[in-house]
Amino acid sequence: MIIRSQMKSAAKAQIKGNIGILFACHLVIGLISMLTAPLGLGFLIAPSFVLSTNIIYIALTQEVRPSVSDVWKGFRAFGKALWLSIITWFFTFAWSLFLVIPGIVKGYAYLMAPYIFADNLGMSAREALAESKRMTNGHKFDLFVLSLSFIGWFLLIPITFGLIMIWLVPYTNATLANYYLAMKDEKSTVTQSAEQSALA
Repeated sequence: MIIRSQMKSAAKAQIKGNIGILFACHLVIGLISMLTAPLGLGFLIAPSFVLSTNIIYIALTQEVRPSVSDVWKGFRAFGKALWLSIITWFFTFAWSLFLVIPGIVKGYAYLMAPYIFADNLGMSAREALAESKRMTNGHKFDLFVLSLSFIGWFLLIPITFGLIMIWLVPYTNATLANYYLAMKDEKSTVTQSAEQSALA
């Protein structure tokens, strides 16, 4: 069982002392995205920056201090990152054509695909999506509740003139990275138990 409060507590501990460098990473990504948007490049580079962000936070959960140069790591898999973004959007949109709820459910089913890909760059985009569906099985509602748990913090954005984002963005990203690793460990344990039972 994955305990949401533990994921959040771990995230707070991990970002402590790293807020400055994480802010610098997000600032670089934000500035580059803003400067390239008028050129129509935002759609092309955004998936690689998402991949870089996930790589940074997965490493952070393993006590690896990030550096600003890490924002370029996602571009090593530029094509696959872009394709993952495209097919994730397509499948989510396709399910949304039936009803809103199925689209939301599929959105959470695919939520971990970028983290899985960041953790396994040798995977194809379709493999990352398939693994996300398997990993989030039984956890989609928990992930929905996890999303809702951040609403109170986001309501503070206008009150703090946006300054809380310096802490909130790393906090949410680190929490999701911890949740991904917890689900990964859980599924690995289940698989090992099934294999041992089959051999018994």
